[in-house]
Amino acid sequence: MRIDIEDLTVRLAGRDVLTGAQLFAAEGETVGLVGPNGSGKSTLLRTVYRHLRPHAGRVLLAGRDLRSLGAAEAARRIAALPQERGAEADFTVREMVALGRTPYQRAFAGESAADRELVAEALAEVGLQGHEHRGFASLSGGERQRALLARAFAQQPEVLVLDEPTNHLDVQHQIDLLALLRARRRTTLISLHDLNAAASLCDRLHVLDRGAVVASGPPREVLTAELLAEVFGVRAAVVDHPLTGDPLIAFDHRAGAGGRTPRP
Repeated sequence: MRIDIEDLTVRLAGRDVLTGAQLFAAEGETVGLVGPNGSGKSTLLRTVYRHLRPHAGRVLLAGRDLRSLGAAEAARRIAALPQERGAEADFTVREMVALGRTPYQRAFAGESAADRELVAEALAEVGLQGHEHRGFASLSGGERQRALLARAFAQQPEVLVLDEPTNHLDVQHQIDLLALLRARRRTTLISLHDLNAAASLCDRLHVLDRGAVVASGPPREVLTAELLAEVFGVRAAVVDHPLTGDPLIAFDHRAGAGGRTPRP
């Protein structure tokens, strides 16, 4: 399913934290949001999964305004893995993942055999089979992240919205997660701090800075040494990855701060 974000402005506490953002993800594309802390990435994603209401502009799913959808229909179409988490109730891992099936269930109907199968498949995909009866609160940070991703997979959405999904994951599970997302080929909006992961995973990148989209395009076109210096304040060279051929950013860790003007 195609998603379009048109002239999106989000105002929080009387200040525009996102201004006139315009971008899209075609059906089946993985589109990345990158930028410094405070650039508006999470704010944009929260608007897509309806945690925030825009001050202006709109989000379209297959040409339909997201705000015209009922809550259950929106939940069937979009699944989110946010950075912030609510209070952790006393759920088991399986119960947490099974929440992804809620938008499809009638009141008091309970789980179907298909629901149970989808939950089991989602747990297996993220490597948590055998952990179904553990308490969610007892998991490590990385395990919790994988359980929440399994919940999103069990939801069977047409659009995935992932805000820093590799946080708390070790290197092996980061690589496994990115491979899993590549294989799924579901329309995905994802924010990432790791620019090399973004270059490897994403079909297109949108660079945000100070609440605005300042560059868009394929990773090889967007991630230039000039942009990295201007937006991120770092000195770097962009070369070909010796194993994959993807753009690889080699940072000069000895250069220190790049002299970027701090946010007001």
